[in-house]
Amino acid sequence: MVKRKPTVQELKDMKTNGKKFKMITVYDHQMASIVDKSDAQLILVGDSLGMIIQGHEGTAPVNIEDIQYHLKAVRKGAPNTFVVGDMPFMAYQASKEDAIRNAGSLIKLGADCVKMEGGMGIMDKIKAVTDIGIPVIAHIGLTPQTAASLGGFKVQGKNQEASERLLKEAIAAEEAGAFAIVLECIPSQLGKLIDETISIPTISVGAGPNATAQNLNAYDLLGIFDSFVPKFVKQYAKMGPEMVEAFNAWCADIDEGVYPAPEHEFNMKSEDLPKLY
Repeated sequence: MVKRKPTVQELKDMKTNGKKFKMITVYDHQMASIVDKSDAQLILVGDSLGMIIQGHEGTAPVNIEDIQYHLKAVRKGAPNTFVVGDMPFMAYQASKEDAIRNAGSLIKLGADCVKMEGGMGIMDKIKAVTDIGIPVIAHIGLTPQTAASLGGFKVQGKNQEASERLLKEAIAAEEAGAFAIVLECIPSQLGKLIDETISIPTISVGAGPNATAQNLNAYDLLGIFDSFVPKFVKQYAKMGPEMVEAFNAWCADIDEGVYPAPEHEFNMKSEDLPKLY
């Protein structure tokens, strides 16, 4: 049975009904088609492609055109999955007009909603986008686009002042119209408190088990991206080393003359070969 893409309201209802949904981050058609066959309900086309795909040290170099390119490929590969288009750095921070225009461009390319990262400074942008009817997932805690101002890729909200700020941001995001919120790299106790305080679903990325949903990057989950493994990641496979072994086996077969084998060849009759004069 082919799965059916959930609606925004159905995702919100899952929190009310005590159910969990799952989001996997991917960037290309083939990966998206695999997720589409899985039980995961959402795909995030994330600006983490700056690190995973482009090789940058962070996400800030990613622009809206990068997200648009990868979103088109993912949408084609996952017609039955709810696709979240990430809004990259400076695609919305400067003005409400930028936020509306760039969010609209992602919806036009097939995104079911957009994700906007940041605290109190972007709540007016979230409201502007939701006011015109575009669904938004907010994102607080560790915000990779501005990680430098947070002291790097570190756990956020560990003291009372910081945790109070994050709680206020979560409440403000719901008031601004966000239908869900990503909580990244915060203590589990704070994640639980935020989830119990707001009525919209929370999506945990290293925020503990009490959220309405969980999100992992496919390259982390499969053990392909191994530059570093965040504490919250559980690798369900070790495909990176397995892929290296496969590549090396192919190289060895070439050196030993066993690839290509006869079954890998195309053939023709000798009389059909060109005559040399």
